[in-house]
Amino acid sequence: MSNIKNQLKDTRSMQTIDGNHAAAHVAYAFSEVAAIYPITPSSPMAELCDQWAGAGRLNIWGQTMTVAQLQSEAGAAGAVHGALLSGAFATTFTSSQGLLLMLPNLYRLAGELLPGVIHVAARSIATHALSIFGDHSDIYACRQTGCAIFACGSVQETMDLSPVSHLSAIEGRIPFLNFFDGFRTSHELQKVKVWDYDTLRSMLPMESVERFRADCLHPHHGKVYGSAQNPDIFFQAREASNPAYSALPGIVEKQLSRINQAIGTNYGLFDYYGNPSATHVIVAMGSICETIREYLEAVPQQPYGLIAVHLYRPFSAEHLKAALPSTARRITVLSRTKEPGAPGEPLFLDVAAALQGMPCQILSGRYGLSSKDTTPAQIAAVYLNETRSDFTVGIRDDVTHLSLPVPSIANTAPADLTACKFWGLGGDGTVSATKNIIKIIGDHTELSAQGYFEYDSKKSRGLTISHLRFGKSPIHSAYLVQHADFVACHNPVYLHKYDMVQDIKDGGTFLLNCYFREKELEEYLPDPVKAYLAKHHIRFCVIDAIRIGKEIGLNNKISTILQAAFFAVSGLLPPEEAKQLMKAAAAKSYGKSGSDILRMNEEAIDRGFQEVYEIELPKAWEQLTGHTDDPTWNSSRKNHPVCCSQENSRDNSARNGCPCRSSRKSSPDNTPLPDRPDILSYVRDIQQPVTDQRGNELPVSAFLPYADGFTPPGTTAHERRNVATEIPVWKPENCIQCNRCSFVCPHAVIRPAVLKEGDSPQPPEGMQTIPMAGMEGHTFSIVISEVDCTGCGTCAATCPGKQGNKALEMVPISEHEERQRYFDFGKHLLPCVEAAEKFKTNTVKGSQFLRPYMEFSGACAGCGETPYVKLLTQLFGHHMFIANATGCSSIWANSAPSCAYTVDDRGRGPAWSNSLFEDGAEFGYGMLLAQDAAEKRGEKADTVQWIIGGDGWA
Repeated sequence: MSNIKNQLKDTRSMQTIDGNHAAAHVAYAFSEVAAIYPITPSSPMAELCDQWAGAGRLNIWGQTMTVAQLQSEAGAAGAVHGALLSGAFATTFTSSQGLLLMLPNLYRLAGELLPGVIHVAARSIATHALSIFGDHSDIYACRQTGCAIFACGSVQETMDLSPVSHLSAIEGRIPFLNFFDGFRTSHELQKVKVWDYDTLRSMLPMESVERFRADCLHPHHGKVYGSAQNPDIFFQAREASNPAYSALPGIVEKQLSRINQAIGTNYGLFDYYGNPSATHVIVAMGSICETIREYLEAVPQQPYGLIAVHLYRPFSAEHLKAALPSTARRITVLSRTKEPGAPGEPLFLDVAAALQGMPCQILSGRYGLSSKDTTPAQIAAVYLNETRSDFTVGIRDDVTHLSLPVPSIANTAPADLTACKFWGLGGDGTVSATKNIIKIIGDHTELSAQGYFEYDSKKSRGLTISHLRFGKSPIHSAYLVQHADFVACHNPVYLHKYDMVQDIKDGGTFLLNCYFREKELEEYLPDPVKAYLAKHHIRFCVIDAIRIGKEIGLNNKISTILQAAFFAVSGLLPPEEAKQLMKAAAAKSYGKSGSDILRMNEEAIDRGFQEVYEIELPKAWEQLTGHTDDPTWNSSRKNHPVCCSQENSRDNSARNGCPCRSSRKSSPDNTPLPDRPDILSYVRDIQQPVTDQRGNELPVSAFLPYADGFTPPGTTAHERRNVATEIPVWKPENCIQCNRCSFVCPHAVIRPAVLKEGDSPQPPEGMQTIPMAGMEGHTFSIVISEVDCTGCGTCAATCPGKQGNKALEMVPISEHEERQRYFDFGKHLLPCVEAAEKFKTNTVKGSQFLRPYMEFSGACAGCGETPYVKLLTQLFGHHMFIANATGCSSIWANSAPSCAYTVDDRGRGPAWSNSLFEDGAEFGYGMLLAQDAAEKRGEKADTVQWIIGGDGWA
């Protein structure tokens, strides 16, 4: 299918690393200085360089890198500029807005012909909303700066080709943006061949190095830089750089040739794959080229081809034409960005200009924005398209009708690949366990290995899905696992929330971490799950890792146990070999932590192998109704927030089949959604599908009401995530009514409830109350939202109790009688103005009788930040303007699909918004200027303004 390999053998050592590690390995080699500032997903590159420098690692210059963290990306770019101008080879790492904040300096670096390299984990630019995930909008925004732009499509390519950017910058005297796809490549683990520094040192163009240092800004040299020019000469001086850009493609080609000679590859400025006589050719760059390659290898008889772009700027029409088969009659350019209002996306315009006059139809398509998964089936849709000159693929556009229909196709991955999928809970160790699995198999077998990790935006206790592949063939599957040989569920609640087992191939393996056994387990499993397992002859294995962890002393640190269980049932390695490799890895990881920690982890390994067991599937399960492969079955009907929180929630009989009842002693009597059309429609049309992992299915029209980035407030109240393994239970006999538990609760799930005797409505049956101290004729209760609690235990730890007896006790959820209806009743009793005034709002006790305007956030369990912000909203909630810089506090506050800031029954609440990472103060100042303007119009502004930073508030 391609000529990517020549006859030379690549003798480099193998390591299992991700794309960030690969880029950092090369950047550290060539750079003397790194000016850094963290931004997702590029931060690990800077962190690795800092670690290596601290450990004394030497680069190819024979020195440790000098690493300095600046106050912003703009500051980092300025420092890189100064270092390069002064004669040091310098680098930095960034993405998204961080790269855009460097734009002014990029113009200077290019204008002054400075040989810097900026490594970019390409990421979406915030537009109608923030996204931390990947596309090429940041890279395309830099195309007119004068920097060269070079693309890498995989972890191996990032390792192989990053030296090209450094070597070409040094010789060509033009700065490079060396980029790869954020998350898809930056965080994907792959087993790759790694450069040694001696080889890289041998490639240095020393004459260019010496010229650069001789020309640098220094007191010993009679030169100055940075003049201001008038119209008489600026134009001419600007054109004087043309020869450098004309020469650069040839320089890059020369450096590629040196790379190819060293490692036996055949990389070019544009690489062609596919049928030599192709009539339909896709032009693309980045990780999608890996997926297209896989598809082409599965359909070699089709007249299809691919041109993978490496050097995007300067764009060489000559080299593009040379790579294009003479038989090509239709060319589709795929772009991972959207440029509103343009006649086409940037890469399309470049290709169209380069091929002007050739007998080719040129089509333009968009794909993969914000890391939207791009599958081989979508690639098939692109090749089948013959008429749509401007289209999207991977979404359903029912507004402008630009999307392509996607056909069903056979699996295109090599038959020898084993695909695995792990469903975990953020913070439970699943991702760490799967990374260890990849490294053990990658580093100790001949198999290829790949790992990609899918997260939601919760800071903790959110959903994680780990996608692993292993096999003898090279792995080009740059998309999520769709058909798995092995699926593991590490949180049994997920069986009632998500379609999961239908991912398993016939005859595959399903591993469930669950404390249920035998008959109780059969009652807990949803009928559609049992039916699918039986119908498709799935091997069903179970382990109770939570119990084992507690017995060993690891408590909820169960990742080692689950890792052992995987090796025990998957068959990828002989069990004894896998066990020994795991123990060797544990000794390396925990050897310095003391003998007890190491002993517990070794016992966890042994018991993980020993106590996983297989369940024989009853034949009767095949006859159960509602197979998960039946399109009429919808998992969202099995999800707690839908089945318990919508209009039927007043009627308990409507929920007798709810899976809540099989995992608890009674199902929560959730409060129905409020009669607010914006909330009702948003939760139904967007929030619930996204929560159900069905966001990819939403059409464009669903977002028309929110095109400007608006999110209805208060939507976290309808998530009801049920993630806690232990929850607090109130013991009224020990309560002194201090309200400290409510004060410290990071998620606002604990609140005081004050009831006046004789008032209606009356509390639910069974709700405990005590006479309220200091307010005769009133009763007091502490109510707890169990479905929103994260189980951190901060409340119980803070509770003073009476005579050493706590008023709050942490109880395992499986042993607890459900009391959610008490919270759903009590939350509407706040604010209690009478109690707040009685006990003063400037006290811990009194303030908690005010309602919080920030609740059920996505913050980490036990977060120390959110209680302060929650308190601010209680004191000033409906008078607040909040300018929130990007960081933790913006993610836990308003991370799609839910917003933690809420409003009262009059629609009043904090006016919150987020701009960028660095400009919180400036953003808030703009809000203040708007209020000044309102006052000039005669509109008195009675406001309190707070500015919340990315990792704290001020």
